Amino acid sequence: MVDLEYIANKALSEARGAGGEGRAKAVKELAASYIKVKGFSPDTAEKFAEAVVSEVELSRTPPRHPAAAAAVTQTVAGITAGYAGLGSRGSGDFIVHRIIAEIAHSANTKSSVPVVLEPLDHDDAGAVEVGSAKIVLAAVDGAHSRLSGFPFLMGFHDARAALRDVCVKGARPVALLDDVHLADDGDVAKIFDFVAGVAAVSESTGVPLISGSTLRVGGDMMLGDRLVGAVCAVGVVEDNGVNDRSRVEPGDVVVMTEGSGGGTVSATAIYSGNPDVVAETLNIDFFKASAALSGHPLASVIHCVTDVTNGGIRGDLESIAAASRVRVTVDEESIESAVKPGVLRLLRKLEIDPLGLALDSLLIFTPRSTSGRVLDALASVGVRACVVGEASRGRGVYIVERGGGKAVPLKPKFRESAYTGIKKLVETLPHPSEDELSRMLESAAQASLEKKRRIVELIR
Repeated sequence: MVDLEYIANKALSEARGAGGEGRAKAVKELAASYIKVKGFSPDTAEKFAEAVVSEVELSRTPPRHPAAAAAVTQTVAGITAGYAGLGSRGSGDFIVHRIIAEIAHSANTKSSVPVVLEPLDHDDAGAVEVGSAKIVLAAVDGAHSRLSGFPFLMGFHDARAALRDVCVKGARPVALLDDVHLADDGDVAKIFDFVAGVAAVSESTGVPLISGSTLRVGGDMMLGDRLVGAVCAVGVVEDNGVNDRSRVEPGDVVVMTEGSGGGTVSATAIYSGNPDVVAETLNIDFFKASAALSGHPLASVIHCVTDVTNGGIRGDLESIAAASRVRVTVDEESIESAVKPGVLRLLRKLEIDPLGLALDSLLIFTPRSTSGRVLDALASVGVRACVVGEASRGRGVYIVERGGGKAVPLKPKFRESAYTGIKKLVETLPHPSEDELSRMLESAAQASLEKKRRIVELIR
């Protein structure tokens, strides 16, 4: 995908003070992109390139009004998304999300609606209290970026992810919404496939798809056929409250349902030349499991449920252990036994660490005395599960590695397990230390918060 605005801005910035040379360079680069992607004649390509550069130049006009200046001036952190590990579901990404959550929290403190779960809780979803103790819960999940060329799968797994985040919090899902954006050169039927994928999950679970939005990626400033999107799920909590991550207690065991993966495993299979493994991911086992537990008397004694997504077992267990202030110890062989055999074979073949990958399993924390009944309830709806660990007094996450022996610390890596060839190369590149990343991003976040404060004052 070609970002015309980025190319023009970069060329103009690099040639600052060089007169018309920067502008000529930008026009030349953009014209070449139009010829390559659109098949334009040189004359037509140059006209379009001139129009883009003119718009970009005009967009650099400094506002005179202080409020306009605050609103349009971009905050700069000096660190790129890729270098920071954004979206790669490792410790770098967790730092970014922590700061995003703090910005969101600054508004929630003034909310007129009681907040039950918010981004600062780093949980699977958010929730508010509406009316007489009625809790409405919602989650939004972005579509997997590597599934742009496989839009039905993209929509299907995006819907599963959003719905699963609502289910694991103990809510009854009541609606799905989608948002899908297609770049200028993409076939419009990609949108149809995406929505059909979402609709397949909707129909299979009985949760209606009630609204959505569609736009182009970057409007006229982007060339290519990239598809991006998101799905939101909404649920209602009616009986036992929200299963948040701070409720795990010493003595709880960790029950893990069979992990067959979703968007990440699908991308791994497709881009390694093993597309048949995609079939393993086409299920709604999480929904069956959640329904079996939510309608069961055991629901009141299940302390926490989450799904294995954010950085895999490594990331999710760290978050839970920190929120509940407990030590969690898991067994590597037990975890691997809970991964669907075909998926595990693929990961081993490609030398991908299953502990750092989104397996889409459910992790259920419940007292040891009730774990047998939890396993029976899951088995009654055809969901395979096993006990993979326990919580105890202490702090942190530990793992008994394959072959037994002493438990060793289990930590998230800077990025999730590298599951494609390009990700394995990215893994070899340098990345910032966590201290450096925090320092640079927190400084930028303060500038963004100050901008928000000034605009809110103006509005009021």
